Amino acid sequence: MLERLNQAMEHIESRLDQSIDVAGLARIAATSEYHLRRMFSALAGMPLSEYIRRRRLTVAGAEVLDGREPLLEIAVRYGYGSGEAFARAFRAVHGVGPGEARRTGAALVSQPRLAFRLTVEGSSSMRYRVVDRPDFSVVGLKARVPLVHTGPNQAIIDFVRGIDPRVSERLEKLSDQEPKGIVSVCDDLDPSRAEGTGLDYYHGVITSAAAPEGTVALAVPAGTWAVFTVSGPAPQAIQELWRDVFTQWFPSNPYRSRRGPEILRTRMAADSTEADAELWLPVEREQAEPPGRG
Repeated sequence: MLERLNQAMEHIESRLDQSIDVAGLARIAATSEYHLRRMFSALAGMPLSEYIRRRRLTVAGAEVLDGREPLLEIAVRYGYGSGEAFARAFRAVHGVGPGEARRTGAALVSQPRLAFRLTVEGSSSMRYRVVDRPDFSVVGLKARVPLVHTGPNQAIIDFVRGIDPRVSERLEKLSDQEPKGIVSVCDDLDPSRAEGTGLDYYHGVITSAAAPEGTVALAVPAGTWAVFTVSGPAPQAIQELWRDVFTQWFPSNPYRSRRGPEILRTRMAADSTEADAELWLPVEREQAEPPGRG
């Protein structure tokens, strides 16, 4: 998987001054577009679209400082329809406009080319199982919140704190399927998975019961799920589990992520310093490559 991903990175470099089709990158990486975006974001710490933008503006920045071509020609070469649009994007990355950078020789920001390598530490094993599930429903309360990659998500915290405990108790009694009890469910994430983009967050249960008045239901079709478990300090152990799934488990196993809700069941210790967590991710088997490829 990582070798294919590096081939996709080479393709990006060869087309920085042309359009880049993410579906084409996924074909090079021999995976789905959805999984490519998920894998890249987890490994690189930024969305794929952001990396492409920063690489383009890094190369464009060198040409701006070189001073041999008009700024508008550089802007058009790297996909900007006007000098104003180029200037806004340039300033967002470099902290200075292209005209000022050329006049003053200002120091610019450089986004290095990325290459991925698998580092095997062997310090711990990952507990997981793969299960096929028939269709089911998530029933509970829903809010649209921003995506936060690191640290607490205050919008989710405020939403959950505002739920009447009696509502949570009534919901928990409806739970009749795994994972049991109250769960956190994230769905309808922006494909870029960029910081601040929106997602649907559900505080609810997995159940065969109808949604009571005042709640909503999310229908989930049948499919395969990878289920990961972890115990440890909260929230560190859970955050590290998310990281390890995408940086270690997916590159080492014949599965890729597919569209669907991501489900987390957390049980906190009495002092709230430790947690047992179970993470359910929708997956599908990677398709075998045709003979003669590789």
